[in-house]
Amino acid sequence: MNNPTKATLAMPEKTYYVYMLTNRHNRVLYTGVTNDLVRRLYEHRNNLAPGFTSQYRCHKLVWCELYDHPQDAIQREKQLKKGSRKKKIALIEAENPSWEDLMPW
Repeated sequence: MNNPTKATLAMPEKTYYVYMLTNRHNRVLYTGVTNDLVRRLYEHRNNLAPGFTSQYRCHKLVWCELYDHPQDAIQREKQLKKGSRKKKIALIEAENPSWEDLMPW
């Protein structure tokens, strides 16, 4: 029997998501980070957490990036939150020019 290596004993890598939501009229932008995008979208869309997204009805996913490490995702989220609305719109329109909901359920 082979000895297991350190790599085979390691926990599987998770995926971390930095995402942007908007409302029905694309007037408001929200930037967030999560390790479970489906769960987090469910929470946003059902207004389960009081705050910005429930107040402004930010339920439409229009942009998303994936990361292997949580610190990278958190750093990117902070960078985006500090950035201008113009830069956020440019990111969205580069990948999703029609602002379609990327998870329309």
